[in-house]
Amino acid sequence: PEASPARGTAQADAYTWKNVRVDGGGFVPGIVFNRKEKNLAYARTDIGGAYRWDQSGKRWVPLLDSLDWDHWGWTGVVSLASDSVDPNKVYVAAGTYTNSWDPGNGAILRSANRGASWQSTTLPFKLGGNMPGRGMGERLAVDPNRNSVLYLGAPSGNGLWRSTDSGVTWSKVTSFPNPGTYVQDASDTSGYLSDNQGVVWVTFDERTGSAGGATKTIYVGVADKDNTVYRSTDAGATWSRVAGQPTGYLSHKGVLDAKNGYLYLTTSDKGGPYDGEKGQVWRYTTATGEWKNISPMADADTYFGYSGLTVDRQKPGTLMVTGYSSWWPDTQIFRSTDSGATWTRAWDFTSYPNRSFRYTQDVSAVPWLTFGTNPSPPEVTPKLGWMTEALEIDPFDSNRMMYGTGATVYGTENLGNWDTGGKIAITPMVRGLEETAVNDLASPPTGAPLLSALGDIGGFRHTDPDAVPTRMYTSPTFTTTTSLDYAETSPNTVVRVGNNDSAPRIAFSTDNGANWFQGSEPSGVTGGGTVAAAADGSGFVWAPEGTSAVYHTTGFGNAWSASSGIPAGAVVESDRKNPKKFYGFKAGTFYVSTDGGATFTARASSGLPADGPVRFKALPGADGDIWLAGGGTGGAYGLWHSTDSGATFTKLSGVQQADTIGFGKAAPGASYQTLYTSARIGGVRGVFRSTDAGASWTRINDDAHQWGWTGAAITGDPRVYGRVYLATNGRGILRGDIS
Repeated sequence: PEASPARGTAQADAYTWKNVRVDGGGFVPGIVFNRKEKNLAYARTDIGGAYRWDQSGKRWVPLLDSLDWDHWGWTGVVSLASDSVDPNKVYVAAGTYTNSWDPGNGAILRSANRGASWQSTTLPFKLGGNMPGRGMGERLAVDPNRNSVLYLGAPSGNGLWRSTDSGVTWSKVTSFPNPGTYVQDASDTSGYLSDNQGVVWVTFDERTGSAGGATKTIYVGVADKDNTVYRSTDAGATWSRVAGQPTGYLSHKGVLDAKNGYLYLTTSDKGGPYDGEKGQVWRYTTATGEWKNISPMADADTYFGYSGLTVDRQKPGTLMVTGYSSWWPDTQIFRSTDSGATWTRAWDFTSYPNRSFRYTQDVSAVPWLTFGTNPSPPEVTPKLGWMTEALEIDPFDSNRMMYGTGATVYGTENLGNWDTGGKIAITPMVRGLEETAVNDLASPPTGAPLLSALGDIGGFRHTDPDAVPTRMYTSPTFTTTTSLDYAETSPNTVVRVGNNDSAPRIAFSTDNGANWFQGSEPSGVTGGGTVAAAADGSGFVWAPEGTSAVYHTTGFGNAWSASSGIPAGAVVESDRKNPKKFYGFKAGTFYVSTDGGATFTARASSGLPADGPVRFKALPGADGDIWLAGGGTGGAYGLWHSTDSGATFTKLSGVQQADTIGFGKAAPGASYQTLYTSARIGGVRGVFRSTDAGASWTRINDDAHQWGWTGAAITGDPRVYGRVYLATNGRGILRGDIS
């Protein structure tokens, strides 16, 4: 707890933090079981950190919540390794982007207590937990005989790296000949699609070593369609391309069945996780060097790539693979009990469009996984999944299998039924894993305590923060909701805007977000932008992406008119008392409308941030009381307050940086509503609360609860003093309460 920098040394209240439950909501590209200890398993996410399975609670425990604002990039986990010699040890290869979007280098995080605490080694290059190819792997591996030795496959042409001191220091394996060649799109100037996907998996043949001695035979997968598998037989001193290997595809996974002496590969023509039109499955006999194509489907019938790959360690002749990029009508899972000689499938066509299923699927624990759809055959809802690159059979329990999708973790505990003519029961196994990226939050004074705007799954009306919502926003459904607002004095009136491939991109509700109807939109709209509702719900102002103007309407958006005096792309908000008053901000200038958004006038500009993101809000119940947060390093950056509708702003001297502002119920005896912000105050980054209109601030999170970047949204609860809802980028919505 930090002392208030603005006044005195007010002691911080102890806060309890937990997620507003959604359960899942993002891509899980990797699941790792420990090979020595039963029920020890981990999951990695592309932007939301890593998790450990808690068997007693049948839930996932977040492990990287201590990552701070400056290390937000380390919340992207491109690989994870659990030590099979010492199960207390776990390693994470962390870094979100290899291009300019992430300013920091990647790191290897190491823990000797199963992720309860971490030490880090920063690498001399970036890692890409949210880059193309992130479902391949695992790129990070611990030698199963000499666990002080680890290998890391790097992207961007950086090759293969090795540590011999349990991950403390790393050096490049200069004898490794191929850093990879495959890029998704060489013409992409952003560097996102044009990055070399690099060295993508490392697998040890544990038979070629003994306890304490380095394993001699190591296989490494490379993103190179002509040379995708390399091997060392001298503990990594020298390497050679494995002779006779398949070409024309990338090996997404390489898994060794040591009992039978087989190395299995799943391959695709693309790096994934979204793309892939062709693929094959191969088996390599390590004793003879024979390669055999054991693909479950003929090449001519394949319209997807293979990725997920697992061997039943209790019955090593049993293996399973996924058609990760089979988007329609569903993903596919294949199973063989004879080392790939023959296969059965999770579903088969009978008479088109009908299908037979080797599984049942119950999503009652996470009902929104139906995505509110009612598809026609051959599609069904819920889907078995998509982007299914993570698939693992429990090495201690042949009946348990888990797999990751673009939205959740599914699993079964009666997998043996697959082989006996019965059906396996698939259910979400995702509780505790909260992976949504949060764009906006609103806590109305009546109705549901929270409304959320989320990436990829739209958002929810949260009637009970401790319960999974029954359904996402539908009618219409957005892929991503970018902004939402309610009418302050008529909270049943709600508006949301978001991204879709085509219209609609705006929706209205008259029952507090329970049900929705779509509105019309101006021509040229390409994305949601920001939206504001008049205090009484009589009109709306919308600044969509793709258009040359900000727009206003009366009623529910049957006709939009361009607003004058305000630039396109401005951030817009409404006064929370005066229904005719709206506000906007862009590039250092604050704008005000007093006629329902028809015309805006430029007001304050002196000293306000000209660069960097800005978020501002008007105080409920007051006319013209505005708080503005934002900016960027190198320019104006902080928190400003106006009590004259933006004609003038005063910068709070005690706040060095601020990125969000929100209001909640006033403290007992206080006359002003409680303020909440994600900010740097007194030299400390954190989540802060003020009960005296910003005169003093109290940090309400701690170093164990930081969640990387928290700059998108924050709001207090107008009904519960001290309660705050905080947006994260990949760790969902956090709810804080005074302990």
